[in-house]
Amino acid sequence: MARTDSGAMAASGAAGPTIATIAREVGVSVPTVSKVLNGRADVAAATRARVEAALEKHQYRRRRAAPAPTASGLIDLVFHRLGSAWSMEIIRGVEVAAAAHRTSVILSELGGEHRPPQDWLDMTMTRPPLGVLLVAANLTDAQHQQLDRRSIPYVVIDTDGEPPPDVPSVGSDSWNGGLLATRHLLGLGHRRIACITGPSDMLCSRARVDGFRSAHDEAGVAHDLSLVVNGNFYVEAGYEYGLRMLSRPDRPTAIFAGSDMQAIGVLRAAQELGLNVPRDVSVVGYDDLPLASWVGPPLTTVRQPLTEMGAAATRMLFEMAAGQVPAVARLNLATELVLRESTAPPSR
Repeated sequence: MARTDSGAMAASGAAGPTIATIAREVGVSVPTVSKVLNGRADVAAATRARVEAALEKHQYRRRRAAPAPTASGLIDLVFHRLGSAWSMEIIRGVEVAAAAHRTSVILSELGGEHRPPQDWLDMTMTRPPLGVLLVAANLTDAQHQQLDRRSIPYVVIDTDGEPPPDVPSVGSDSWNGGLLATRHLLGLGHRRIACITGPSDMLCSRARVDGFRSAHDEAGVAHDLSLVVNGNFYVEAGYEYGLRMLSRPDRPTAIFAGSDMQAIGVLRAAQELGLNVPRDVSVVGYDDLPLASWVGPPLTTVRQPLTEMGAAATRMLFEMAAGQVPAVARLNLATELVLRESTAPPSR
């Protein structure tokens, strides 16, 4: 049997193509194919494209020569955006699970984009990592195939959309979270409830709004479409939309914010307008970040198990790196309402 780079063969066994087979078909050297597989930059773009096309045509998959030793390896943790307490909770969960395997974590940030650029993928393949965790982001089909050919597994956390069937994901029950928050406000007697959700291109944002609407339908209460807006999960959006809504002559008596950070922005807006929370307006957040219990008033919120989500996704990744198939491909953790002091019945 012909020797190949790092013992690489197709996952299907000896009948699959070798690097030498690919090299002969494309008309390049075996080292050139090896460079493409390893993400090396010193290959012409046109040559790289031809090699990648041949790899995909033959459904080439690299087989790991042996399981990665427990004392080595890296995990790439990629956020679509960093910079909030929300991301710190996920990082904490990932690091705890990775430390149990004596594995380090590398952080990357996509500047708000939900798909990484190709140069990120090229850099990733030069390491290569034990696996990749993507938060509120995913790969293109071509990028997915490139990692798959190199036996680099990846897991998506809080996906922005439905990932491919062979890519595991970990999230929380955002629909139920929106339902619980809105049921609570309706149960207090509120009938004009605003919703400041997250970006419309994120699955969790849409699910929370669906829960918000379902709670209204369940109670037989119509909701005002003009009171439902898309924010960005950050303080500034909560402040901006909070000012706008609470300045209306028909202002809402309650606001459900799609994140604790947006809820804090709403609290600031209410304060600037001379409104008391919860006497004049009730506010519900989402996430139950540590700071939610320290703001004034302490924030009623929906707890999303962010640390547990990060840890669970990391454990899945280790299973896949060891050649195992995760027992559950779509893990959706429970959400729960945490009652504090920012909600009350509407004043007369």
